[in-house]
This record gives sequence, C-alpha cells and structure tokens, in this order.
Amino acid sequence: MSALEHLPDIDNGLLRFLTCGSVDDGKSTLIGRLLFDTKTILADTLNAIEKTSAKRGMSAVDLSLLTDGLQAEREQGITIDVAYRYFSTGRRKYIIADAPGHEQYTRNMVTAASTANLAIILIDARKGVLTQTRRHSYLASLVGIPHLVVAVNKMDLVDYDQAVFERIKGEYLEFAAKLGIRDVRFIPISALEGDMIVDRGERLSWYDGPTLLDILENAPAAHTEQAEDFRFPVQFVCRPQESANPELHDYRGFMGRVESGEVAVGDAVTVLPSGASSRVRKIELGGVALPRAIHEQSVTLLLEDEIDISRGDLIVKSAEAREPVKQIEATVCWLSETPLSPARTYLVRHTTREVKAKLAKIDYRLDVNTLEKEATTGLAMNDIARVTLKLAQPIIADRYTENRATGAFIIIDESTNNTVGAGMIG
Repeated sequence: MSALEHLPDIDNGLLRFLTCGSVDDGKSTLIGRLLFDTKTILADTLNAIEKTSAKRGMSAVDLSLLTDGLQAEREQGITIDVAYRYFSTGRRKYIIADAPGHEQYTRNMVTAASTANLAIILIDARKGVLTQTRRHSYLASLVGIPHLVVAVNKMDLVDYDQAVFERIKGEYLEFAAKLGIRDVRFIPISALEGDMIVDRGERLSWYDGPTLLDILENAPAAHTEQAEDFRFPVQFVCRPQESANPELHDYRGFMGRVESGEVAVGDAVTVLPSGASSRVRKIELGGVALPRAIHEQSVTLLLEDEIDISRGDLIVKSAEAREPVKQIEATVCWLSETPLSPARTYLVRHTTREVKAKLAKIDYRLDVNTLEKEATTGLAMNDIARVTLKLAQPIIADRYTENRATGAFIIIDESTNNTVGAGMIG
C-alpha cells in the first residue's frame, strides 16, 4: 500500500520548492520519482517516456525525461533551463523548480530560487560535498530560502552505508556553519530505486526520520512563519466608464496584489511615497465585498478619501510606513550577456514602480565557489556583487530578509527592454 493512502485530507497550502545540486546528482530523476510515486503522471506521458527509455536500451523507465524537456537537455543529459512542474497530494499543492547544476547557468538558478520556500540540495553519495554543492547552498541562502533539505542521493550505489551518509552530513554542517545556515535537514535517498522518497523502502532501516514527501507535506508555507507588514503595490486605478450606472459614477478602486500582511475594512493606511493617509472603505474581490484581504490575494481597495494615487504607489498600514529612499545598497546577480556599464542609465523595477537608476559603486564581486570578496569595476553574466544604486525617484524599500517582495527588484536595459539584473536590498 502506498504511503499516500495514509495521508489525511488536510490542506497545508501551496509549497514552492527547488531542487539543486551538482551535475548528475539526480535532480531530474528525483522529481520524476516524486511525480511517478504520487501518481500524478498522465498515462500518455508515462507511455511516451517508456518508449523513449526503451529506444535508449534502458531496462527501466528514465524518470528524468519528465523534466528535461529541451532537446539539448535530452541530448546532453543535463539540465539547462529551469523546468517547473506541478503536482498535488491529499494535503497540499506543489510547484517544483528544477534548477541547472552548471556554473554557467547561475542566473537560471537564481531565477528558480527567488520564489521558493524550500530547497532540496542533492549530493551524490559517492562524491560527497562538492564545489557546486557549496555554491548552490550559498545561492539558496542568498535569495532567502528559509528551509534547506540535504538529500544524499544514490545510496544504492554505496550499498546504503550509514557511515557514508554520516560523513557527508558532518562535512556539510561544517560548511553550513560558516554561512550561518540554520534550518537544514538531512535524508538518505535513492531517487532511482525510490527509497525514502514517497515510500520508505526496506534498505534504509537505520534511518528513522521522515521520508522526503513527509518533509514536504509538513514544511511551513510562505507568509506563515512570522508577522509581516502590509504591502500593497498599486497595479491599476479602476475608473469604470459606465456613466449610465449612478453607483459607478464616483467609483475609484485601486487594484493590486497583497504582497504581504493583511488589511481590513476601516484600517488606517498611508500611500507612499506621497505620504497621504486615509482609511479602507471597501475591499472587493471579483465584485464581491470582503471584510479583509490577506497575502497573495489580488483585490481592489476603495478608500474613504480622494487621494492622488497611481500605478507604482505603495499602500501600507499607517503604523508600518517606511521613509522613501533614493539610494539603495543591494546584492545583484547580473543576468545579461552584455556587461554592466557604470556610465549607463538603467531602469529599476521595484514592485509595480519603475525608476531610472545609475551605478554609484561596486563594493565587491563575490566568488560563489570560494565565497571570497573580490574588487571589480564591472559585472559580467552570472556575476554576483554588492552594489550601490542611485535612483531618480524614491522607492519604499524593505530589507530582502524581512520581505522578499518589496526587498527585491530587477534591472532593465532601457534600449532593449531586456531584464539584465536581479537585486536583493539590504
């Protein structure tokens, strides 16, 4: 009987998680195993990968084919692009991001990690902690993923030896202490054979902890672990043009997504950067009035007073307002093949607000393999650096460690409209 059949019908909310690690550690196979053992693969999909596996002369189904969707990935046997997969169990829904292991795809890894609340870092039991393991652990820590799970994979290739697992665990903990990583769990697995993924199997009896699915099922969802300030970036000002309807004649709603916290009818709010204050008169979702709105809900707010508000403004609770700033210090990952030019003006998009910006200085570039800080005057693709940016107009910046939505931004090339960088404030 499958372990899934014992799960109670409880909704633990959505969990976004990331798989990462060194090349050939089995990330794509792990995701394939999760989808296969939770019975979330369609019959025609399973049939297709069975045929492809047979053509390659494999005796078993190659589960990595479920995520390595690009032709180049299948030909080379590596993951290049970020592959997103969705599945659900009786307890929660999941969005999985399969991140590349190669150093040249650091920008893809950062993109995948930016929305994850948990990261599974795979380690090949035969190889132990590698440079890429350290690099991905650092990147996961950098982008604020609060929970790490170190999965020591391919235990079947070391005869399920507990001593191998304990040695790797000790080696990783020594490294994690230097980074200040606090919440990390360890689990021995075999993605190929399915041990400790969904079902426990019979070959890891010395491990008495939870299976990987048990960890995922009980991991805290985003926005649930600490109190958060209310942040509502305005996306659109709604002014219906139906003049024949007297109820809509004076309607002026502010549409957007609650990025964090919550708000209720009657709450005192402040609009930033102007500093104008009012109270929430009404909250609507799809034309239905709500008493309150919570994180990740897209709603329309109506205020008691007529205030000049436009796209890019931020509505916050009056007691939680911050001073607007025109200079920010941030950690930036450069995404573009075109190097950063200190002489150029870029656009910074912070929530729904866009402002022009110039580089004030680069404090250092970080070598993600050694974690050493290096002096530099420019940034190339995949570089990560500490920089200071001067802004033409103010933004309301939270520290990224406090709020991942209002503490993050992207850098846009004005001439091409391409996203060339991603930054974390603080």
